[in-house]
Amino acid sequence: MATDDATRARFSLPLPPSINQQYATVRGRRVLSKASRRYKRDVGKAITRLRVQCVIPDALVADLKEGFIGLFIDFFFETPRRRDLDGGLKITQDAICDALGVNDNRVVDVHLVKRIDPLRPRIEVELEAILDWRFDA
Repeated sequence: MATDDATRARFSLPLPPSINQQYATVRGRRVLSKASRRYKRDVGKAITRLRVQCVIPDALVADLKEGFIGLFIDFFFETPRRRDLDGGLKITQDAICDALGVNDNRVVDVHLVKRIDPLRPRIEVELEAILDWRFDA
């Protein structure tokens, strides 16, 4: 579902792997797990579809590259206590920004909400371009 505001887009994505499933140790180095690589690939495909459907218009992507980014994410988990709210933030943020070709250091505003939907776990994302962000002197 797209919004009328050209600086925002709303969409759903799959629920990311839990923090315990995101990394593996290979030869003494921490690397993304197979589940995390698959998640990033799936998000990339979903973002490509959303761009083709103009849910995420090219003008918004241009604004995200020029300005800063706000992310509003509702996590819909199967149960209320099995997962931490913030455990999926980093991989989700990385996957979205990578798919859009935007550096995730442009994210300046994040809002997370934990919700429960045992029949349809997912995340609902609102992505916002913030064109007038000012850092404190």
